[in-house]
Amino acid sequence: MKIINIIIAFVSFISVEPTSYNNYEIDVVTTSKRQLLLNNIPYFIKGVCYHPVPKGSTKRSFSSIDQDLSLMKEAGVNTIRVYEPIDQIEVLNKIEQAGIKVIISFGFNQNGYYDILSGTFIDYINKFKNHNAILFWELGNEYNYHPEWFDGDVNNWYDALNKSALLIKDNDKNHPVATAHGELPDSEALSSNTNIDIWGLNVYRWDDPSSIFKQWELVSDKPVYLSEAGSDSYMTIEKNGYLKGENQKAQADANSKIIDAVFQNSEIVSGLFVFSFLDGLWKAGNPEKQDIGGWAPNSMGVPYDGAPNEEFWGIIDIDRNKKETFNVLKDKFNR
Repeated sequence: MKIINIIIAFVSFISVEPTSYNNYEIDVVTTSKRQLLLNNIPYFIKGVCYHPVPKGSTKRSFSSIDQDLSLMKEAGVNTIRVYEPIDQIEVLNKIEQAGIKVIISFGFNQNGYYDILSGTFIDYINKFKNHNAILFWELGNEYNYHPEWFDGDVNNWYDALNKSALLIKDNDKNHPVATAHGELPDSEALSSNTNIDIWGLNVYRWDDPSSIFKQWELVSDKPVYLSEAGSDSYMTIEKNGYLKGENQKAQADANSKIIDAVFQNSEIVSGLFVFSFLDGLWKAGNPEKQDIGGWAPNSMGVPYDGAPNEEFWGIIDIDRNKKETFNVLKDKFNR
């Protein structure tokens, strides 16, 4: 992984002019003890993961951004999490105008598109670091499940992660740096990544993630958020009183309990992102129709059947019809 050291050393000398905003007061996002702060006021994430891929496509599109933001506002969403950078200024402007924040995630190897491997992620940060849609930066998504992407050694990822976080800090003083880790990080992950300000955890522990907050309290004094949590709306088997087949009530009940658990532990956790905003027909088969199945790591804890039916996770369906769980978020996020 020597190439990582070379790239990061090189880009640290590059000066990129940030996008200019006239008469624009820049938000300052910081962390203090276990809290995330926006302009020195505690900020609690009421979020959704957002990767809008239209029916029949495998590519993200913001063609429905106006409708989506309206639905998010109705549901009480204050933050969205995206899995790749948004390079359209008009989209970021609309997110800001809606009063919503966004966490921008950078992948390791995205063929040179604002990724960590090429070092171009820092170009994006310097371009948009003064945009008030940004809440903070996030590096990677549960890469600890994929050592095969890093020459079979996850420590190669941790090395790149910590160095990339430091580079961000050298270029942007107004936003923290996070990573989205699959489940609770071990001591090696924590000690290797001292430059991470706030940890995201992708957690699927049935309908109650409470145990991970107590575990986190024992291993770290940094802020933490659930970068993914939730349930799908398809039951592969009949279980826990929920019938087999599409079952919006099972999803709504699980998400209700998960959100309650997060809110009840707000002294430790800084909020959550419900996975996800929109059903993803691109994930498990023919993108023209909704397929059963799909695969995700560490998914035995998905309520209530232990099966991640990957195309059924939205709080709305592909046609923007609200599922039962939409009203769960609307009730709990607007309190």
